[in-house]
Amino acid sequence: MLIVGAGLSGIGAACHLQEECPDKSYAILESRGAVGGTWDLFRYPGVRSDSDMFTLGYAFRPWKDSKAIADGPAIRRYIEETAAEYGVTDRIRFHHRVQSAEWSSDEARWTVTAARSDTGETVRFTCSWLSLCSGYYRYDEGFRPSFPGEERFAGQFVHPQHWPEDLDVTGKKVVVIGSGATAVTLVPTLADRAEHVTMLQRTPSYILSLPGRDPLAQALRSRLPARLAYPIVRWKNVLLSTAFFQFSRRWPTAARKVIRRLTQKQLPNIDVDTHFNPPYDPWDQRLCLVPDGDLFRALRRGTASIATDRIATFTEKGIELESGAHLDADVVITATGLNLLPMGGMSLTVDGKPVDVSGRVSYKGMMLSGVPNLAMVIGYTNASWTLKADLVNRYVCRLLRHLDEHGYVSATPVAPPEGGDEPFLDLASGYVQRSLGALPKQGSRKPWKLHQNYLRDVALMRRGPLDDEGMTFQRAAAPARRAA
Repeated sequence: MLIVGAGLSGIGAACHLQEECPDKSYAILESRGAVGGTWDLFRYPGVRSDSDMFTLGYAFRPWKDSKAIADGPAIRRYIEETAAEYGVTDRIRFHHRVQSAEWSSDEARWTVTAARSDTGETVRFTCSWLSLCSGYYRYDEGFRPSFPGEERFAGQFVHPQHWPEDLDVTGKKVVVIGSGATAVTLVPTLADRAEHVTMLQRTPSYILSLPGRDPLAQALRSRLPARLAYPIVRWKNVLLSTAFFQFSRRWPTAARKVIRRLTQKQLPNIDVDTHFNPPYDPWDQRLCLVPDGDLFRALRRGTASIATDRIATFTEKGIELESGAHLDADVVITATGLNLLPMGGMSLTVDGKPVDVSGRVSYKGMMLSGVPNLAMVIGYTNASWTLKADLVNRYVCRLLRHLDEHGYVSATPVAPPEGGDEPFLDLASGYVQRSLGALPKQGSRKPWKLHQNYLRDVALMRRGPLDDEGMTFQRAAAPARRAA
């Protein structure tokens, strides 16, 4: 097996493979020079998870830190330590950027071409199974719109994805453009050092405060060993997040009122209806979580403020808004989002024919119709990424054992008879909408429907049949055909 990516998903895939398919050999191809993926790339101040670590952590390795919402360096150390503890680090080929993968049905193998950024070489690998664990973010470039008059601005522009190590905002006026998870993380962190920080948003987001430390986890740690306490807290968090998501989807008006009431309690002197009342329903876009209400504290103290407006033009000293107000700024941080890059930008070919991913239908949210022996790890949009990654990686192990037990060499999903035309990701977020055309479609029923529901997926992927109507299996080609 070849695993593409040495982040949270790729390290998990390797650990599951070693445990459940110990007879299989594997290697990991990582384009960068370190383990950690997203958590090694993003180095902006305060970078943290927007999922609790009891679900973002691996099911097989308990998260032992006291923080439920962990910072980036802690998550990176957790991934590195897991890779070292399970002997995965030695299987990683760093500085290998995968460019293409070609499947041959006659040989029942992938030929994977990668470029080495450290030596400039082009290298090739072959494997019987290919697992793409590179996520869907473009690592070399974030989304950065152009702004009118920005060339006149005398200050400094910074995109969080490429944070300068020497940037010091002490005593400076900072404007953070954006309202997503990155913006709500940066604002309170920078407000501790800057003269003032303003979060400038065109459209508000739903923001919820959660305890930075899980009370149940703290109570159980003193009474139970980690191997018992961890799954209890994990399932508690899964059930709570699932319940709130379902509540928001079924009764969006009620969910909106609950979130507004909680926000108003945190910010009694701020116009909540202007700055925290999105025009869309809860979970049409991902909710932003703030540990212990740190963003709200910064707003209450006055070290940070929020402006909901549109940019008219940049000036030499800051930003002029359409309302006529002016925001003075020494530093402008464009927390304007990410770009998606499905499969890390690599190309696929099956028996000499290029694969147009956008024309394929996803199978169980992890494979592509007409593409054999390939899995994609794409996490949940409404819950922890790792919950889905663990399910996919364990499902791959089930599938590999099934192939061996029945003498098959490949497993190829097929599209539903009625086709599939629903978008792969059902989110209104800008980064999703900008990239839907490059993603596969999904069907209207299982196993082609992506439910974004961990409980349903546990039943489908851990215990559901492997030989359902969406999957076909192939045996080795006849010797005469291979010779030809």
